[in-house]
Amino acid sequence: MPSLKRVFRAAAAVLSVAFLTPQAWAEGPKPTHAIAMHGEAKYAPGFKHFDYVNPQAPKGGTIRYGGLGSFDSFNGFISKGEVADGIGLLYDSLLTSSADEAFTEYGLLAKSIEVPEDRSWIIFHMRPEAKWHDGQPITAEDVKWTFETLISKGAPSFRFYYADVDKVEILDPLSVKFVFKAKENRELPLIIGQMAVLPKHYWATRDFTKTSLEAPLGSGPYKLSAFDTGRSVTYTRVADYWGRDLPVNVGHNNFDEIRYEYFRDASVSVEAFKGGAIDFRLENTSKIWATAYDMPEVANGLIVKEQVGHERPQGMQGFVPNMRRAMFKDARVRQALGYAFDFEWANKNLFYGQYTRSRSFFDNSELAATGLPSVDELKILEPYRGRIPDEAFTTAYNPPATQGDGRIRANLKEADRLLKEAGWVIKGKQRVNTTTGEVMEFEVLLIQPEFERVVLPFAKNLERLGIRAHVRTIDTAQYIERIRSFDFDIVVSSWGQSMSPGNEQRGFWGSDAADTSGSRNLIGIKDPVVDELIEGIISASTREDLLTQVHALDRVLQWGHYVVPHWHIPYDRLIYWNKFTRPDVVPMQGTQVGTWWYDEAKAAKLAAAQGKK
Repeated sequence: MPSLKRVFRAAAAVLSVAFLTPQAWAEGPKPTHAIAMHGEAKYAPGFKHFDYVNPQAPKGGTIRYGGLGSFDSFNGFISKGEVADGIGLLYDSLLTSSADEAFTEYGLLAKSIEVPEDRSWIIFHMRPEAKWHDGQPITAEDVKWTFETLISKGAPSFRFYYADVDKVEILDPLSVKFVFKAKENRELPLIIGQMAVLPKHYWATRDFTKTSLEAPLGSGPYKLSAFDTGRSVTYTRVADYWGRDLPVNVGHNNFDEIRYEYFRDASVSVEAFKGGAIDFRLENTSKIWATAYDMPEVANGLIVKEQVGHERPQGMQGFVPNMRRAMFKDARVRQALGYAFDFEWANKNLFYGQYTRSRSFFDNSELAATGLPSVDELKILEPYRGRIPDEAFTTAYNPPATQGDGRIRANLKEADRLLKEAGWVIKGKQRVNTTTGEVMEFEVLLIQPEFERVVLPFAKNLERLGIRAHVRTIDTAQYIERIRSFDFDIVVSSWGQSMSPGNEQRGFWGSDAADTSGSRNLIGIKDPVVDELIEGIISASTREDLLTQVHALDRVLQWGHYVVPHWHIPYDRLIYWNKFTRPDVVPMQGTQVGTWWYDEAKAAKLAAAQGKK
């Protein structure tokens, strides 16, 4: 789904929190237009638009994306069904982020906010002009109801994300206050600000816990206007959208229509793009990028193929063993699996040399732990000596490497040593546990057939260790259900990261999340040390402290051998039919398709070249 960034024009009299004096704090916080995770907001009160948009961008036209699999629901707030792509276009949030700052939010539904220096609470003052698509006003009651409903009936991630909220108070019809349990969670006011607000009156006659194909009521820049179940969904720009003139929306929401066409898999979607059935692809497969678009339309400029750099953390993608399975509880077993994956060979022979090996859970950013721990990191890690691997103190982590020629005997020898130490020996050409007699055999579960070419060589190397790895690709519905219930041995998965990690880490690696169906803790990590390191990130009071806390967590995750790391690239691979124009400025978060616009001159030229009227 394209990224849509929105903000508003604050009144000239509104003061920024950054300029408040100690005396002013003593008198209580003043309303402000923005809140930054650390430091000050880039955009001052009264700003006109973000720097990375074209404020004169014309409105009009259609952009068509490709979706994979199918969909059977428009309720994206529960852990049921396959949710249609683009459903977030329907909803506005209290605050919204800029794409050229690490983590700063500006008012959207909220015209202003109040927050004390210790961030123990936040008040949102709603815009009186904010309306649902049916014309009814958006009120503080809607905000309170949304929060309580997401906590009680929504997906598990909401409970982890909002765990530190103590209570919600309605101060008046347009003002709502969130009071927090602890004063060490600096991110929580911003997290609450990200909450999409839902209409209480609409859901009063509907069951929030069920999937639905009824077009939902929203307040955002688009409405769901048409759909063909499992095949396509279309969103139409709301002409009288209440927030269309807010500065954050200047240069955004330029397409009259956004459409998603669904295809069985990526290879079919690629052919649909080449045939003109869809307009834009964010390509994530190196082979397709290198080989599938060698076509005249690219050479003559009818199709634009480009790599656009960014400064986003790349997070972690890898083979993920499920520690709920007994065979994967031992870190030496998980480490041994890493020695069987020959990234250098795969990069050379499968990926056309496009990738960099991932080694951090926060790669491509200053958040990644590199080298040996700093003095400040050691202060954090030292109390855990004996409870975390010794290597976290003495050795810079790097995943096993090879020469890329397919000869990995030395790596397999090290894997064999680790497996034997963990009690897994070779008997009759099979890897067997000396205590239980269990044979090491597992399934690698996939959703994309294209990934089989990566897994099969990995499985072949595992076979040389006496390990039988079965590769199985299943349909989207089955895959989603098995992931939600943690019914897998090994999967390919990823965790995206922001420039300002925080509360979401509980859902990624926290002990509570390990036992909660539908959470992102697919690995099944249940480690009190990891839990405490996460809380250190959440309570970090400065950017410098945050970096140190994240480095400490990253280092412990690295040496826990929780995944077999894959790869990343520091740019987006974009390919699209040449009928769109994008702003000249690309922010640190990368290209923002929501700021692009339909270019009638280019579209006419393209149509003429294709022989269309």
